[in-house]
Amino acid sequence: MATTKQPVKIATKSGRDRTLSDQVYEKILSMISKGETPVGAKLPTEHALSEQLEVSRPVLRQALKQLREDGVIVSRQGSGSFVQRRPEGAVLDFAPVGSIADIQRTFEFRAAIEGEAAYLAAQRRTDADLAKMRALLTELDRCIREGELGVDTDEDFHEAICAASGNQYFSAARSSMKSNILTGLNLTRNLSLTKPQERMERVQREHYAIIDAIEKQDADAARIAMRAHVENARKRVFEG
Repeated sequence: MATTKQPVKIATKSGRDRTLSDQVYEKILSMISKGETPVGAKLPTEHALSEQLEVSRPVLRQALKQLREDGVIVSRQGSGSFVQRRPEGAVLDFAPVGSIADIQRTFEFRAAIEGEAAYLAAQRRTDADLAKMRALLTELDRCIREGELGVDTDEDFHEAICAASGNQYFSAARSSMKSNILTGLNLTRNLSLTKPQERMERVQREHYAIIDAIEKQDADAARIAMRAHVENARKRVFEG
């Protein structure tokens, strides 16, 4: 006699900010990462997925929307959703359980906040600010050469730009979510260390583009370079 597939239960946890859609997002992401739905394959219908995961269609749709924005799936009108990219298994190894959705949303927030901080830093930075940023980049160069993670130095570099903006609220905003930011930095830099060195060097080139624009006091270029860097970091989570 044929057996029916049992629904996958997703336990909710009180006292946490994670939404049910985030939990569904991560469950589908795990399914894709494990190869249960390979690249190019069509996801089950919304009706089937909502029954399997025991969630409403609106909750499921929000999770699918996030997966589309992260480039993991693509929707084809009239045909459904298809897997566009399979995140490497290392993502699930390095990221704390239940944190991936938070990491991706943190990157979105950082792109907005730090882009504006870089814009103002280009206008207001002092020679001392610039020297501090350059020293931190030199230290990151050393980390790359010696195969070190460099998370704290990377964080200090971004914080130095916020400080150079002359507006303490940028630093306060980053401080309020520092644990989320460090989790994201740990994930992306760990993933980069599993790749050829060129990937970490690409990240560093993005850092230099930001600092060069700030040194030239080109505020628009600094904003664009910072937003591109943070957005690229978000995409690199699922680059495998």
